[in-house]
Amino acid sequence: MDLWLSVLSRWTHVGTAIVILGGSVFLRFVLSPAASQLPEAEHQALRQNVMARWKRFVHAGIALFLLSGFYNYIQAMPNHKGDGLYHALIGTKILLALVVFTLASGLVGRSALFASLRKNPARWLGVVILLAAIIVGISGYAKVALGG
Repeated sequence: MDLWLSVLSRWTHVGTAIVILGGSVFLRFVLSPAASQLPEAEHQALRQNVMARWKRFVHAGIALFLLSGFYNYIQAMPNHKGDGLYHALIGTKILLALVVFTLASGLVGRSALFASLRKNPARWLGVVILLAAIIVGISGYAKVALGG
């Protein structure tokens, strides 16, 4: 059972990353430039419709990342006691992920606190994509080089 739960958790974590990062890249580099060619009223209507749907993916993705990530972390800890590099990398990954979660939530939300992000979504979506790519890199290194 433990093996199957570990496999399911890993698959959930990686699968969620694929969907959220891939969707973000699509929004930033395909949909947004194409939508910007529309008349302003149509562009705003499309944006509202897309963000209402994308918000569900972002929020579900954050929940899945937190659940599977916490489980994966707990499972990996016995193999990395005293491994300072591993803990530093995973700690950095977690902090960057929290920043990504905050920015992604701000971009799809309605809070006045994040209104400035939504005024320049291309820039902030680019930041989210860059940070997510760094997280994927850290994760790959920790998994392959450190047996994480």
